[in-house]
Amino acid sequence: PALVLLCGKACGEITREHVVLATVMEMVHTATLIHDDVLDEASIRRHLETVNARWDNEVSVLLGDYLFARSMCLASSLGSQFASQAISEASGQMCEGELCQVGGQGNFDLAEEEYLRIISGKTAALCECCCRLGAHHAGAEEEVRETLGRFGQYFGIAFQIIDDVLDLRGAEAVSGKSLGTDLNKQKATLPVIRLLNQVGQPERAEILGILTRLDDHRAEAIRPWLQRYDAISYAQHTALRYIRRAQAELDRIPPSPARETLRELAEFVVLRDQ
Repeated sequence: PALVLLCGKACGEITREHVVLATVMEMVHTATLIHDDVLDEASIRRHLETVNARWDNEVSVLLGDYLFARSMCLASSLGSQFASQAISEASGQMCEGELCQVGGQGNFDLAEEEYLRIISGKTAALCECCCRLGAHHAGAEEEVRETLGRFGQYFGIAFQIIDDVLDLRGAEAVSGKSLGTDLNKQKATLPVIRLLNQVGQPERAEILGILTRLDDHRAEAIRPWLQRYDAISYAQHTALRYIRRAQAELDRIPPSPARETLRELAEFVVLRDQ
């Protein structure tokens, strides 16, 4: 929702439509998190029990669906097809990204390009949509709307890369959510992909043995390998590269306090891992 409001302010004035859309996008975001927690079997989100941990998966799925439905109803109240269409398209991309990731569980031959394509759908599509909506409803020209859309896309890709890094090396007390779920679900995220691309066949076999075993000590066992081959550092630098692309897009729009806040927000994405 902050991206909707900030992009709106960077292009003009905040209107009632921006407030409504910020609410809509937060509802969509919350719905995706509720569904994600079911898929990941997570028990903690924002320092609290997840819906599926407190109740069950049935309640979680229905609540997520309810939020999606209410968000579309609220978006349609604006009387413009642009928002409803943009949100529907972004929601479809997010579902496709999640489906690709679920379908790729256990596939440790996943290429870096395919990983980036997946997270472009499951995460970046939402951020891109927020930025486009904010610009559009401030009356921005199409070129500005596209520029801020690209900012959102690069921002979202970097955000997800750092999220995947934190899942491997973060602390639940700090992040406020369940960690290690990527390893539990055998998802090939960027640090793991980089590691497997750097090692020889004997080492690869040993690493795959760690990734596919059934105990709860995979994270501890894989961390020395990630450190030895600078896989975490590679992922961090990749995220930073996308943040620099995002910030370069901001240089295409006129200076303003909102633009600088967007720049600082992008910088914060990579600082979360410090």
